[in-house]
Amino acid sequence: MSVGSGLVTPPIATEPPPGTELPLPHADAPAQGTVLPPHYRDCFGCGDRHPTGLHLTVTVGDGVTVDAEFTVTKDHQGAPGLAHGGVIATAFDEALGYLLGVLRQPAVTGRLEVDYRRPVPVGSTLRIHAECVGVVGRKIYTKATGEIDGREAVRAQGLFVAVPMRHFTEHGWADAETVDGDRYNP
Repeated sequence: MSVGSGLVTPPIATEPPPGTELPLPHADAPAQGTVLPPHYRDCFGCGDRHPTGLHLTVTVGDGVTVDAEFTVTKDHQGAPGLAHGGVIATAFDEALGYLLGVLRQPAVTGRLEVDYRRPVPVGSTLRIHAECVGVVGRKIYTKATGEIDGREAVRAQGLFVAVPMRHFTEHGWADAETVDGDRYNP
């Protein structure tokens, strides 16, 4: 627990409580094998119009899982020739966020923990397998692994918090264009 200004704040856990059951995909979820479009065309993570974005591609897996990948370019480097850690974290946040589409539940990232196991060089393709490991109330627990050439390079765990769709229009751009030309307007 952390103590500041006399208040005690409990730690935020990214592990679901013991006994939490795995969720099922929503009845209207995209079918396994479906390649998902960007949720927003100008998104740095998945958008197809962002010039230096990750252009992450995401495919629905079995259950509440997705498989994603992106190729690290020189625009994504931190140290010379290596992916920036923040860019890697962004890729994991994006991949984990796509699980919300399988659940058909709008949510926001509450916490993201990333463990960097080995360097991710420019030119390499990072393949991410993400899964939802539990839902308790508004909390959605997720985890993922990232591999390069079949070797684990990164692990992550995330906690998402379910929100109503109006959250995005009240706090973001209500007239933002989606992939199919619609507007984010619940």
